[in-house]
Amino acid sequence: MSNSSSISHFLLLALADTRQLQLLHFCLFLGISLAALLANGLVISAAACGHHLHSPMFFFLLHLALSDLGSICTTVPKAMHNSLWDTRTISYAACAVQLFFFVFFISAELSLLTIMCYNRYVSICKPLHYGTLLGSRACAHMAAAAWASAFLNALLHTANTFSLPLCHGVLL
Repeated sequence: MSNSSSISHFLLLALADTRQLQLLHFCLFLGISLAALLANGLVISAAACGHHLHSPMFFFLLHLALSDLGSICTTVPKAMHNSLWDTRTISYAACAVQLFFFVFFISAELSLLTIMCYNRYVSICKPLHYGTLLGSRACAHMAAAAWASAFLNALLHTANTFSLPLCHGVLL
């Protein structure tokens, strides 16, 4: 019988040790996240509701705003909670979920930025073929591929990270 233990929580480093600085961090995170939510919400509503904005560029901008919202909503609430309530732990499962969603949204954002670069390339270098290369079906397929590859990337990274032995056999 081996002497081993399992890890149920991770300890987080605090941004500040004094209560006033923790409250300042909470207020800053709250302001930044509300500004990001408002800006991305405006982009999403404008791209979805504006009929003259139904072009490939705004279609991908809508998806980029969704991925930005997702990445903000993945990490900032826990940081705000830690600053407000002076907690310094995150459970093993919550850490795995947070890592998965953060990698998922960041990977989707990078894929969407790459697709948007291709969109600009086609519109500048091949303007006569723009309608055939970037039709609505092609845009939907590229967006679906971006989200699917982001999901696969996040799944592989999270599974690989949490399959590693933690603490190398050191008992805590």
